[in-house]
Amino acid sequence: MISPTMSLGGIDIFQGLLDPQEQVALVDDLRAVIRAAPLFAPVTARGKAMSVRMTSAGRLGWVSDRGGYRYQDRHPDGMAWPEIPARVLDLWRALVSNTRLPDCCLINFYGEGARMGLHQDRDEVDFTWPVLSVSLGDEGLFRVGGIERGGPTSSVWLRSGDVLRMGGEARLAYHGVDRIRFGSSRLLPRGGRINLTLRVVA
Repeated sequence: MISPTMSLGGIDIFQGLLDPQEQVALVDDLRAVIRAAPLFAPVTARGKAMSVRMTSAGRLGWVSDRGGYRYQDRHPDGMAWPEIPARVLDLWRALVSNTRLPDCCLINFYGEGARMGLHQDRDEVDFTWPVLSVSLGDEGLFRVGGIERGGPTSSVWLRSGDVLRMGGEARLAYHGVDRIRFGSSRLLPRGGRINLTLRVVA
């Protein structure tokens, strides 16, 4: 069993879990996913543009538009979501479960100036399964609070190859990415940060 290197707000952090070669291979896998299901620019239910671009892999994908936040079985352009790459599933098997696999791998891309406000991952049916998060590319300042909005928060810089596991009481913790250090990694030739979140939906 792999042990986390630190904990932040009850979230297990596996720093540097993926070595540079593994990161390059995983990015190649994600490029194939994005060719099949291109990144799109989501908006909130109020029509406000989000600063990240996203797509998904798996049985279900997460979308955000004027219809609200939800999972659906097709990309907004109509195509089915690609399968979750085997390397990503290997991470899930090593850190979460070898029997129940995730329904969704959400892929968020943070370009220069992108961020993600504090939020909860609560569009799933069963909160007993952890959310697994993988960071690739530029460093991101990750912030986590409690299960109630407005409480104290803690922050840590996530680097390429770091993996988080949000489970137990931390499964519904408010969390977000305040900013990225654009150009801090050479993994993506044009810069930016990729974040994967693996989730059991139903």
